[in-house]
Amino acid sequence: MSSEPEVVIETHELGKCYQIYERPQDRLKQMLWRGRHRYYHEFWALRDVSFAVRRGETVGVIGRNGSGKSTLLKMLCNTLAPTTGTLAVRGRVAALLELGTGFNPEFTGRENVYLNAAILGLDDAEIDHYLPEILQFADIGEFIEQPVKTYSSGMAVRLAFAVAAHVRADILVIDEALSVGDVFFVQKCMRFLRKFQEQGTLFFVSHDTAAVVNLCDHVLWLEHGQVREAGPAKEVCEHYLAILRESPGAIGAPSRRKERPAADARPRDIGTTDQRLAFLNQTRFRNDLELFDFRPEVEGYGTGAILIEDVRFEDEQGRLLHWMVGGELATLVVQVLALEDLENPIIGFFIKDRLGQNLFGDNTYLTYAADPRPAVAGQRLMARFTFRMPVLPVGDYAVDIAAASGTQQEHVTHCWCNDVLIFKSHASSVHQGLVGIPMLDIQLGISMDAKC
Repeated sequence: MSSEPEVVIETHELGKCYQIYERPQDRLKQMLWRGRHRYYHEFWALRDVSFAVRRGETVGVIGRNGSGKSTLLKMLCNTLAPTTGTLAVRGRVAALLELGTGFNPEFTGRENVYLNAAILGLDDAEIDHYLPEILQFADIGEFIEQPVKTYSSGMAVRLAFAVAAHVRADILVIDEALSVGDVFFVQKCMRFLRKFQEQGTLFFVSHDTAAVVNLCDHVLWLEHGQVREAGPAKEVCEHYLAILRESPGAIGAPSRRKERPAADARPRDIGTTDQRLAFLNQTRFRNDLELFDFRPEVEGYGTGAILIEDVRFEDEQGRLLHWMVGGELATLVVQVLALEDLENPIIGFFIKDRLGQNLFGDNTYLTYAADPRPAVAGQRLMARFTFRMPVLPVGDYAVDIAAASGTQQEHVTHCWCNDVLIFKSHASSVHQGLVGIPMLDIQLGISMDAKC
């Protein structure tokens, strides 16, 4: 007896063809001639697409603009009918496609909640039950009673995601919906998605291959409406990026010239400062990081035996930072209050990008593993983490703080708070990768044995 999860999405030679008319009158002629003469040409947005998705899998869909990604998702959501092939979807589907899809702009936010939820299969009693949770998740306040046509793009996405997150769908389809919205809401959405992945099936379309690799088990790579490659997320995304970089004029395209550094090149002892930092900090590539205030009232969990009172960044002189520069030394200071006696308290942090990916972090355990520092109720503890801030791509970032007691392997979490500190990278020299690290030395020379 097979223990594999059931197949919830299955396609066989799926295709979608559009009839393209050069002039409006050609459409009328086509109707009058009843197919005896063709006044259009065919455009196949999808052709011969076959795949199967099992319950609980997360599938990414990548490809250039016009490759057929959105067309595929619309057919999965039953908003487009296939021209050829078969498509079987088993379970309730919730979708976040183009901004505002499914919303009536003249209706209020509340009315659109009822409309969208009804379309997704909920009856009035179920909608009434979930409405408080939906409104709390969307967090748009009094605007819920205003027409959706007055909403900003971020507010519309908040409301649409809140509905999709609370209809208890079996399959969730997302098409670039997280590209708008503030950092707090995006982090909330990513936490929901990771929880949804534990039992639901997720279809995720994005041009951000780092996010696809981070979220997805498998990937479909579409090109000109056909599946060019399907397989493990990391492998397929690497092949996709290789093709993009080899395109004429692509930034980061691999060089065809076989050249090695000079044989006698030796790294100079220049400490831990990036040799280019002084130059970069005088140009538009300076990695300016704007720091926002500590947020004491945030989502979290734990026993409550430790209270996080303050989180901040300081410079080398111990001065509070409201702005810092990537590549320079900084100290993350975490102040907590012990509410109970603790034998071996541990304080740690994570720094995440806008998609909730943990970029780096650390904790105090190893430093004091051989010499534990107990805490008594009412005592304040301060942890200081000094490091050279990596150079970060442009975008929003968040700091999570955790306090526990015990060991790395066996511990009790007393307080884990998400997004207690937010900062924003306004400019950067990093164009690829999640972070940039200071380089001790970079050289380019002509090897003595280089061959033409």
